[in-house]
Amino acid sequence: MTPDAGTEQADQVAQTGAEESLETPLAERVEAILLIVDEPLSLVALAAAVHAPVPAVRQTLETLVADYDGRGSGPRRGFELREVGGGWRLYVREDHDDLIAEFVGGQAPARLSQAALETLAVIAYKQPVTRGQVASIRAVNVDSVVRTLLARGLITELFADSETGAINYGTTDQLLEHLGINSIDELPPISPLLDDGADGFDEGVIR
Repeated sequence: MTPDAGTEQADQVAQTGAEESLETPLAERVEAILLIVDEPLSLVALAAAVHAPVPAVRQTLETLVADYDGRGSGPRRGFELREVGGGWRLYVREDHDDLIAEFVGGQAPARLSQAALETLAVIAYKQPVTRGQVASIRAVNVDSVVRTLLARGLITELFADSETGAINYGTTDQLLEHLGINSIDELPPISPLLDDGADGFDEGVIR
């Protein structure tokens, strides 16, 4: 097979895969992406992810919002779709905050992994910090670790960046209680190690 023939075959496979994915209803593709994002996704980025025009995705989002709110033929859902900081993301409804807190608090305590400890240390010393910035410092994907820390109540979402929509994270009072300190300022100083934002975290400062 010649190089040109190989390239042509690869292009045909890629095109076939894209065409097959587009056979799935747009609403399903949008929901699939929204279920896995940890930060609000812009309309343009979402449209690119589902291979659909921006106007069509915007209309789909409006339809999903109405559906989740019970304005369609079905009941209201326990979650909602909101636009925050210029991006879209699924959230648990505030009505269920107490239920979620009770569920999370009732889970059997487990020791944090080394990866979770290191990620928690980065957030503690660099807060407010986005998930992308934490991933850059640790040079690994931290999506699942951040979800674990959120579920354990050790970190919280502070605010969404007004320009990018990225969520900024910080530590909670619960973490202070676990560490036996009154303020995050009581953590051991490591400022000399923060010149490049990477040193000082691999050893898991918080135990």
